[in-house]
Amino acid sequence: MSDIALAFTPLLPWPALAALAAVGVIVLFASLRAHGRGAVWRALALALTLLALCDPALVREQREPLKTIVPVVLDRSESQTIGERMAQTDAAKAALEAALAKLGDVEPRFIDSVRQGGATDGTKLFQALEDGLKDAPRERIGAAILVTDGIVHDIPARVAALGFKAPLHALVTGHDGERDRRIELVEAPRFGIVGRDQIIRARVVDSNVGGAEPVVIAARRDGEPLAPIAARAGEVVDIPVRIEHGGQNVVELEAPVLPNELTAVNNKAVVTIEGVRDRLKVLLVSGEPHPGERSWRNLLRSDANVELVHFTILRPPEKLDGTPAHELSLIAFPTADLFGRKINEFDLIIFDRYSNQTILPSVYFDNIARYVDNGGAFLIATGPDFATVQGLYYSPLEGVIPARPDGSLYERAFRAHVSKDGEKHPVTRGLEGSRSNPPAWGEWFRQVDADVVKGNSILSGANDKPLLVLSREGKGRVATLLTDQLWLWARGYDGGGPHVDLMRRLAHWLLKEPDLEEEALRASAHGHDITLERQSLKDDTTPVTVATPSGARAQIALSRAEPGLSRAHYAAKEMGLHMFESGELKALVNVGPENPREFREVVSTTEKLRPLAEASGGTVRRLARDAGGAIALPRIVAMRDASTFGGADYIGVKRTEASTLRGVEVAPLAIGLWGMLALLGAIVFAWGWEGRR
Repeated sequence: MSDIALAFTPLLPWPALAALAAVGVIVLFASLRAHGRGAVWRALALALTLLALCDPALVREQREPLKTIVPVVLDRSESQTIGERMAQTDAAKAALEAALAKLGDVEPRFIDSVRQGGATDGTKLFQALEDGLKDAPRERIGAAILVTDGIVHDIPARVAALGFKAPLHALVTGHDGERDRRIELVEAPRFGIVGRDQIIRARVVDSNVGGAEPVVIAARRDGEPLAPIAARAGEVVDIPVRIEHGGQNVVELEAPVLPNELTAVNNKAVVTIEGVRDRLKVLLVSGEPHPGERSWRNLLRSDANVELVHFTILRPPEKLDGTPAHELSLIAFPTADLFGRKINEFDLIIFDRYSNQTILPSVYFDNIARYVDNGGAFLIATGPDFATVQGLYYSPLEGVIPARPDGSLYERAFRAHVSKDGEKHPVTRGLEGSRSNPPAWGEWFRQVDADVVKGNSILSGANDKPLLVLSREGKGRVATLLTDQLWLWARGYDGGGPHVDLMRRLAHWLLKEPDLEEEALRASAHGHDITLERQSLKDDTTPVTVATPSGARAQIALSRAEPGLSRAHYAAKEMGLHMFESGELKALVNVGPENPREFREVVSTTEKLRPLAEASGGTVRRLARDAGGAIALPRIVAMRDASTFGGADYIGVKRTEASTLRGVEVAPLAIGLWGMLALLGAIVFAWGWEGRR
């Protein structure tokens, strides 16, 4: 194909040529007024001179036609895996390949639209279209075809945003009359205070479902069932959830599956609420003044989240020194309030060198035992009195204290060290200085000799006897420290020791923080990769079983990573909530977004893309009318520029007539033999005419 055109390449700037033309017109006008009979020939000579200065030429371009580009975007998002949609997409691809090939001068580009951002942002077909046309000139695009279920989340607001002037056609998978039910979260808290209720607001949305029967929403927290909630479709309901512990509280909401429903994936909603403690209320009772009392007080008051109530018994009843009552302390010990009416308000109770001094009647010791059994945390830091009959072990607290004194004391230098169980326990595993032998800690000089009657000893002292014993009692927890020398570490004696880290971990274990559990199964997801951790004091752990969102189950082998800690990695193939079980332990983890945008709407539709497609001159139509029916692809025809590119049984591709330049031939008109002859001829003729006159 060749095109011929007239081109000018002036030898002088256009303003200069314009000035010469103006001078010539003035001279010609003056000549005509003077009755100059040769003025016409002079004007012709001037015009030819100006034309020569413009350097006119005939240009013939050799062009090669280019094929019209037709991008075809195939929706491969998660919602396309429902029913027969993916099969319809593959069948449409094969049919489009054959139909576009028949047009001859069309270059089809098939673009697979995969999940964007791990399905967090939904289906992004237009982003895929833009990426697939990065190297394509926009003037070569004759049409764009989308094969999708119509659930697209990046539809441009204006047709100009497409970047090309060509029709957009949408071929929609699925079929009319699809049924679906989903749970839609209206409000979902991200954080909650431990021990308080958080409200989740949700509703059930039904599509193409008749009737108005109530729907029962099943709720579970960390796999444990909560009270079901009945609601009508479209009604917003409040679901109260008690935050039981710090860390992640996984809440599941599930609505019953409909007959012939598209998918049950969106019948579930997952909310992860991070449990945080508002303020930690601690009761510290010191049985008598001693150097370690200040260390406990400083440690607890250093944390702004700790509300400390501290009492020191300055004068036990058996002390008779003749001091007048009006010169004695300060305030009476409010036993009835602290260990009666208000005992359950405390998150942690610490007895520091407290003995059975008859300050507390036995009924209050019973209250403490019930407090622990109902979920409270109790820490005993013993002194020499613990080894005597006045010790707390020989009180109604005997049933909750995990170490029984044998009546003797070690009063010589020794270094605490991590026991065999302590090497596996999160409270003492990896404590700074514990790796060396002996540990890089300062010495202590007193320890109560005791035997472990329940729980685990995680620190050992003189003669490898238990030094720190932990146990579970009912719903609560108890820790017993069999020395009153912790303050030496706080003072930095002999290099000190990790007293802050140890006490912080110990308090978190007593308060049931998930990261400090000695028997735990944890799961965390990064994309589709799940990391499993099995924390245990046992040498052998049972295999982990995974239950996927679809109900499939599999066994996962763990490998030992650290003492007491085993790990495994699992590649999830499904999005949604996965449950892992090891014996009685369970862990829940959600793969992908908690409530993926991709599954918020799954009923295929032709309406979302219709406004944009029709504004571009394109069409929207279904590939199949009925479930399981074969697709009916419309005819594809090539069309010249028009306002609408489609009809009842066809879709149009705009012919772009784009081409590429292969060569150029230039033929000058004013330069050369003929141009010089014309110019000289006009000048000579004008001169001869004037000379004859």
